Amino acid sequence: MSQNKIIEYIERGKFICTLCLQDKGSSLHLLTSGNREVKLPPKRAILISQKNIDTQKSREELLEMLRQTEQMRTRLIEGIDIQELWELVRDENEHFDNKYLAHLVFGHEITDDHLSAVVRALFEDRLHFKMKDGRFLANSEKKVEQILKQREEEKLREERLLYGSAWLREVQSGISPEDPPHKEYFVNLLTHLALYGADTLEAKYGKEMLAKAGISDIRKARHILMRLGVWDEDENLDLIRFGIETSFTEKQLHESARLSGTEIRYDGRKDLRDLFVITIDGPHTGDFDDAVSFESVGDELHLGIHIADVAEIIPPDSILDKEAAKRATTLYLPRRQIPMIPHDLSHDALSLIQGCDRPALSLLARFEKNGKLLDYRFVASVVKVQQKLTYEEVDKILSEDIQSSDLNFLHMEKLGEMLPELYQLSRRLQQHRMGQDALRLSLPEVQVVFNGDSSFSLVRDDQDTPSRMIISELMILYNCLAGRFCRDNNVPVLFRTQSEPSERLSEDEAGYVYYVFKQRRKLSPAYIETSAGFHSGLGVDAYIQVTSPIRRYLDLVAQRQIRNFLMGEPMVYTKKELGEIRTFVEPVAKDFMSIKRDRIRYWILKYLSQHQGEKYRAVVIDELRRKYRIVLYDFFLVAEINRREGVMIRPGVEIEVEVKMADPWDDMIKLEYAN
Repeated sequence: MSQNKIIEYIERGKFICTLCLQDKGSSLHLLTSGNREVKLPPKRAILISQKNIDTQKSREELLEMLRQTEQMRTRLIEGIDIQELWELVRDENEHFDNKYLAHLVFGHEITDDHLSAVVRALFEDRLHFKMKDGRFLANSEKKVEQILKQREEEKLREERLLYGSAWLREVQSGISPEDPPHKEYFVNLLTHLALYGADTLEAKYGKEMLAKAGISDIRKARHILMRLGVWDEDENLDLIRFGIETSFTEKQLHESARLSGTEIRYDGRKDLRDLFVITIDGPHTGDFDDAVSFESVGDELHLGIHIADVAEIIPPDSILDKEAAKRATTLYLPRRQIPMIPHDLSHDALSLIQGCDRPALSLLARFEKNGKLLDYRFVASVVKVQQKLTYEEVDKILSEDIQSSDLNFLHMEKLGEMLPELYQLSRRLQQHRMGQDALRLSLPEVQVVFNGDSSFSLVRDDQDTPSRMIISELMILYNCLAGRFCRDNNVPVLFRTQSEPSERLSEDEAGYVYYVFKQRRKLSPAYIETSAGFHSGLGVDAYIQVTSPIRRYLDLVAQRQIRNFLMGEPMVYTKKELGEIRTFVEPVAKDFMSIKRDRIRYWILKYLSQHQGEKYRAVVIDELRRKYRIVLYDFFLVAEINRREGVMIRPGVEIEVEVKMADPWDDMIKLEYAN
């Protein structure tokens, strides 16, 4: 029983000396020297005296006794040399009780006060001993040195935080102070706060620094970084979070320059420079990795699809190849592009530029006029692009009113003959895939267009124009036939497969946009495997991706395999090695897709934040418990809106909404019904 004994416990890092007035078993009723009565669980008692106290004395006498006991125990601490005690027992590697240690310190008959003094001293020191279950173990010399180092670092950190908080107060007040010592450290703390909230150790220190500067909202860290010029207003935080390399090292650039000057030998390649070859791309494209030739010969159509032979120039396992594998793909973002391969290669030596001889891997295919494939072959070739075209220019040529076009190409007559037939062939190729149950799920892409005055607008880029359909179908054809070629010739590559969707929906159910969003959820996962299989989404029996070797690393890997087979050289990769490459590259490519998707969403939300109060059409795609999930038609943006009390809206129904608030930084949007 602890009743009538002096009990000590720890409260906020301080020893509290009390007298137990009553021991109820599950709780102790204690009297403190400050004349407070408290209840304490028995397990919190650190020390219990051997001596019983006469609790029949007056309250004043009991309080005076507690004060004198406290003073005595505090005074005894001054006579304890903890380091000397530690040196006596540190090599024994045993746990000691406070009684044994008190005998070593005081050397005479010990009392409860001596026992308390030893425990208090060791608790305050926290350097030489660690306590467990009421016993003490001497720390090793190495551990003591480690703790001392940590304490020194903590002291320096506290000093730094004081500097940093004073600096932040000046920054917040609009002053432009001189850079303080350890500025990089302070910026790093703010960066961690802005990126990860309070989830890291650095963020904890950052919160302390902000608190010392009188700032309680950690979201202010982002604004401070903008005020300091470390971040701009539209900083892409995903690039920082994912640690994306946005530039190349000096060594990599040197290697790129060396390779770009390498003379290409065309021995063993089929010379296709007499073909009329064109490229069709966006107006700002700088890396041309695909080109097309086409002519009508008697009752046949002769199609050539030519892919830049990147494998000819970039060797496997070279420093540029390893960097390309790390990047996985070129990342196209509003206002910036992060290339997989350095600019002087991707935009020049590797690129199918008009008027330049370039090595390629060409698909040469013959069709009947009705679009039936007669035969095909792949060849290592050399080509020369005769005409560079944009999607818009091709659409103008294909329009009925060609005469009013402002286009003035040297090969205008030839283009006027070639492109309509090429378009008709592409339509037949698409119809054939649709006959194989391919799915049409494309939507216009939202493009962010920046103006000279730093403003921007959003433009929907239609993906179903004749020009884009031509290129899309021809690239699918190349990848499909390349897949068959590799399957039939046992060339190890990574195939793309996809099982049948869990359900096929009707496109007429509630409009095309609703259909696309709902059908995409029914798709089976697409897999990258070393064995060929059916791809239900595309409606083809074999499929690889090999048409963008400048922009996608796995395309370059596949191209190396096909190139070496055509050249009669050993395979670069085994199936096992291909599986290892896929495991390394695929997650990075998915991260990049997520970064791009999130970045487009950021700019859409920023646009809406500047157009609060405006109304937009939307379609309900999901009915939730308290909300509806909707898609805004103008931006294909998925958002949520609260239900209206007493009103039921079924999925597929169109509504009109008003933007009340949008915050791109916090990925928030608040919508209300417009009517």
